[in-house]
Amino acid sequence: MSIDLSGVQWFKSSHSDTGGQCVEVAHLDAGMVGLRDSKNPDGPALVFTPREWDAFTGGVHNGEFDRP
Repeated sequence: MSIDLSGVQWFKSSHSDTGGQCVEVAHLDAGMVGLRDSKNPDGPALVFTPREWDAFTGGVHNGEFDRP
């Protein structure tokens, strides 16, 4: 599936620093969520369904992706 991301409003977390090592998120139609590297705004982006986004953010909150 291809989703047109041109004209999408991307934003960073208010916790982001000014070092440029951030990701940006966009709320898309039908509850979809886009995620991209702020250093490469013209590069690829991941697109999550609402269920996938909930699972991803839940994993982040639960420490699922923390380094051992």
